[in-house]
Formats: sequence, C-alpha cells, structure tokens
Amino acid sequence: METDNILKLAAEIVTSPWADSFEGEPYHDPVGYATVGYGHLLNRETWIDLDQFDSITEVEGLDYLIKDMDRSLASVLRLIEFPLEDCQYAALVDFAFNCGSGNLQASTLRRVINRGELNEAPKQFRRWVHARGVKLAGLVRRREAEVEMWKS
Repeated sequence: METDNILKLAAEIVTSPWADSFEGEPYHDPVGYATVGYGHLLNRETWIDLDQFDSITEVEGLDYLIKDMDRSLASVLRLIEFPLEDCQYAALVDFAFNCGSGNLQASTLRRVINRGELNEAPKQFRRWVHARGVKLAGLVRRREAEVEMWKS
C-alpha cells in the first residue's frame, strides 16, 4: 500500500473531466452545505449565508482537496480491515470524502469489504446516488468513477 499513490488516484476521481469543476466562489452543495473548490466543506449548517466565506484560487482548492483526502484516507484505513489494492483504497477514499466517513462506517459497503466479498463492492457503491431522497446524475457519475477505480 502506497498512501501517496492512493491520494493521487482518489484526487483523479474528483478532478477528472466528468466531475464537477473547480468552484472558486463558495456555493451550496446539493444538500445545502457551504462548499468551495473541489468540494471542501466550509460549514455543517445547511443553507448558511455564503457572504461570510472568501473565494479561493485553484491552487488553494487543490491544497484543500489533498488535506481533505488525507483525512478521508485515515478514516478508510481505520475502518477497512481487509487488505486492498491502492486503486480500491482510492475508490473508498473518494467515497468517504464525498459521502462522509460516518456513512462509510455505517455502510453495507464497508461490511462486505471487511468480509472479503470484494465482488459485492460495486453494487454497494452504486446504492449511494441520492441526496435528500433525490437521485442525482452527478452522484451516479461519481459512483461509476469509483467503481471503475475499484476494478482497475
């Protein structure tokens, strides 16, 4: 396991052409959290006034992304007991970054992986495509990118 490679692979999912592009101005994500850059969470309150947050440069956005991914990697390494390939860890790091480490911890995805049922993981990734009960095309694309990374 090479952690730098895992972070690089996970960041490729977020910055790939299919993904949402970099946003230098703060915005609300689909569930209402204040966000900036490549999905860096600014506040856990929903629909908070964005005027209190500064815009950022793309370099700052990439710095936030790597720090966020590093925290997600730490969570994945804590939660996943079954040894995986770097690409599989990277898919889980992106999942934890996007869905939250708490959701990974509580998920069937985590349970099937820790049981060694690795062929079940793609089906479990694909279940996480809703935000507040609404299926989002962006989440469908992201889960497919994670599945492709998982299989590579």
